[in-house]
This record gives sequence, structure tokens and C-alpha cells, in this order.
Amino acid sequence: MNKFIVIFFLAFVSCNSNDKSSAAVAVAVPVKGPTLSDEQLIDLVQKQTFKYFWDFAEPNSGMGRERYHPDGNYPENDANIVTTGGSGFGLMSIISGISRGYVSREEGVQRLNKIADFLNTADRFHGAWPHWINGETGRVKPFGTKDNGGDLVETSFLTAGMITVREYFKNGTVEEKALAEKYDLLWKGVDWDWYRNGRNVLYWHWSPNYAWEMNFPLEGYNECLITYVMAAASPTHSITSAPYHQGWARNGGIVTAATSFNIPLILKHNGAEFTSGPLFWAHYSYLGLDPNQLTDQYANYWDLNVNHTKINYEYCVQNPHQYKGYGSNYWGLTASYSRNDNGSIGYDAHMPSNDKGVISPTAAISSIVYLPQESIAAMRNFYENYNSQIWGPAGFYDAHSANYNWSARQYLAIDQGPQVVMLENYRSGLLWKLFMNAPEVKQGLIKLGFQSGKYNF
Repeated sequence: MNKFIVIFFLAFVSCNSNDKSSAAVAVAVPVKGPTLSDEQLIDLVQKQTFKYFWDFAEPNSGMGRERYHPDGNYPENDANIVTTGGSGFGLMSIISGISRGYVSREEGVQRLNKIADFLNTADRFHGAWPHWINGETGRVKPFGTKDNGGDLVETSFLTAGMITVREYFKNGTVEEKALAEKYDLLWKGVDWDWYRNGRNVLYWHWSPNYAWEMNFPLEGYNECLITYVMAAASPTHSITSAPYHQGWARNGGIVTAATSFNIPLILKHNGAEFTSGPLFWAHYSYLGLDPNQLTDQYANYWDLNVNHTKINYEYCVQNPHQYKGYGSNYWGLTASYSRNDNGSIGYDAHMPSNDKGVISPTAAISSIVYLPQESIAAMRNFYENYNSQIWGPAGFYDAHSANYNWSARQYLAIDQGPQVVMLENYRSGLLWKLFMNAPEVKQGLIKLGFQSGKYNF
């Protein structure tokens, strides 16, 4: 029997002492003793990582911060900048936390109301929220010079989270039904069809100052599949199937016969045509969208994601650059904080074709639904053998390099969120069930030509 000490990390999520949702989450941390079972380890990691969206959320909005630096040393004093997509992952994480009893149902409803009310008055552009928002004012924080308007991809991550909130509470108490209605109205306000710009493809960005100058059509394959699903599912501003097939699928050109490590890629990975892209491509779209037995004319999406993960894993095991630590229990390449050549902290999209000797814990942990044995082995190695370097107040820090004896002791919402959600999907399938059973989601998938042996459509 493991002995535990309970540590309460002080939450600074609210300046209002009457806000019950600001209560810190208690995490049981094992002291030295018998090794944790797999289930104990998974629960510990999930609960600690959940704190990112609970204890360390932005105080005014309740949203997920773009980044959390435990030392308080934020670049450009942007501690109050919140992220749209990462907060969508956070909505799913909060539902998971309520289900697990990490917070009470009442506390969850209060926090989710705060987030909905903030988003209702925050800047929107033809219904789409920007990538970054100032959590104190609700005004857009430009992600780049021309990226100061609507971000359709980030909005799709956010609205997928909204669907799960609505489905979880829609048959609850009067207060819970009212909360579900808030999120229903928010997601229905996105004008997905307008973001076609009159063409049969969706565009990532629109700016009130620069219009369509970013000129970034969503063509597959990358992390953006969920954007087409949400656009097709919308009951108010839906797209037809043409943008999906002509734009995203490139009139069938998305399919490839290429292999890596003798493993079929199935779909072309943009920017890495003959190998796999970063692992977040197997995570972001699939936090709610269940790839189990999901097919269309282009792919079996379970095979696609399992193969993607296997390629990433095999690359790290074979370790062509001979980086220290890489192997069957130390793997996972994805976008995260990174190590610059001079040893400073940067950001990079790690993948087999762009390996910097930096492992991102989210990559292996969020892949637990695809390669559970390999994921748990990595999680255990991270926790037991690198604990002092990468275990912190909101779970594993964002990036680590055994080769350089280096870690980024910081967090990003887009990396913490998938861990909580995929750990929950591995344990119960909760977020998958909520999202996939939403009537509009089923109709949208059918419109695009998907079939599911699991959800019978």
C-alpha cells in the first residue's frame, strides 16, 4: 500500500475570495515506497496536469493561459494572455475533472459559467475567436502582425470543447441546462461558411485590417481535420462537403502510398511528405473525434493515428542521431518549447525530420490511446527517473533533453490539455462519447462521407 502526502498548491485563479471555483485541487503525491501501479500513475498525472486549467487558469476569464511559468517570469508580461484552442482542450479537461471528482460539479459549473460569459463578450470576427485574447479585457492579442482577427482552427478546437460541455450538462439541473444553452449559442455563432472566402476550401485566418492576406488554406493532412468536421456540423452556418473533398483532401491527393520504417503513412503529412509530422497531429483533432472504427474514402483514422504514433516511436527507438536517453521508455516528438543551439529556450515542431534531441512529455502521454504500453513506459520513466527535472506543479514540464541535461520548466496549454483528455479517453472514453453522440456532429460526419462502426452511422 502506497503512503501519500497531500499537497495543496495555492491557486491564484481568482481575485474574488467568494468564487468557489478558485479552490485548489488536492493532489496525492507518493512519498518513497512501493512503485505506483499503472492506474495510480495515470491518475496522478491526470490530476496534476488538470491543475493547469484549474489552479493556474487566468483569474478574470477562467480561461486557460497560453503559457504558465511557475517562476512568474513571463515574456512581455503576458501572464494574462489566454489561448482559444488550448481553452477548448481546457473545457474538456474540466469535464474530465468533474467526472473524476477532482472538483465538485458545482465548482465546475461556476467556472464554466465564468468562461462562457467571458467568451460571450470577447472579440469575435464573423463568429470566430482570435488565437490569443487578453484575459483581463477580452480584446484580441495579435498572434502576429496580420494575425489579429479570427482564427478558425483555434476556434474549432474551442467549439469542440463547447460541444462536450453542452452534452455533459444538457439533461442536468436547471442551472446546468442554462449553462449548456450558453455553450450551444456560442458555438452556433461561428460563421464557418464565410471562412471559405467564396472558394471550396476553408481558410485559417481573417483580419479586419488585412482581410485574407494571411492566405492559409486548410489542406490536409495536419491538425485541422476537426475544423472541417465542426464546419460541416454547424446547424447555422454549415459548409457543404465540397470544401472537404476539394480543399482538405485535395481531390484525393491527400492519399499516399509512402511508408516510414515500413509503416504506411496512409495520408500525406504536410511538410514531412515521406515521414510523419509532429505527434500533435494525432491528438488535437481527436480529443473529441473518436478515430476508433472511423473511416471515409481516404483513410481508416485509427490506422492512420496508430501508424503515425508507431513511426514516431520507432524513430526514437532507433535514434539515428544517438541522443542520450532516447529509447522505448523515452520518446515523443511534437511541437513544444525547445532548446536553441545556444542552450536558451525556444519553440519548435519536433518530428523525425526535425529532431533536436528534445522530448516533449505530452507526445508520448497523449498517445496512450494508440500505444498504451509504450506510453505508460515513457510516463513511468519520466516520473521515476527524471522527476526532479520535469515534474512540476501542473504535471510534467513542457520539454526535456536527457542529452543536454536540460528542461523547459514551463507549460503550454496546448500541450497540457491533450494529456488530461487522452488519459480520460483511455480510461473511460468520456470525451469521445460526449462529442461523437452530439446529433450535429453525427450529421456533419455523415455529410462529409464518414462512417463509424462504433457509433453506427
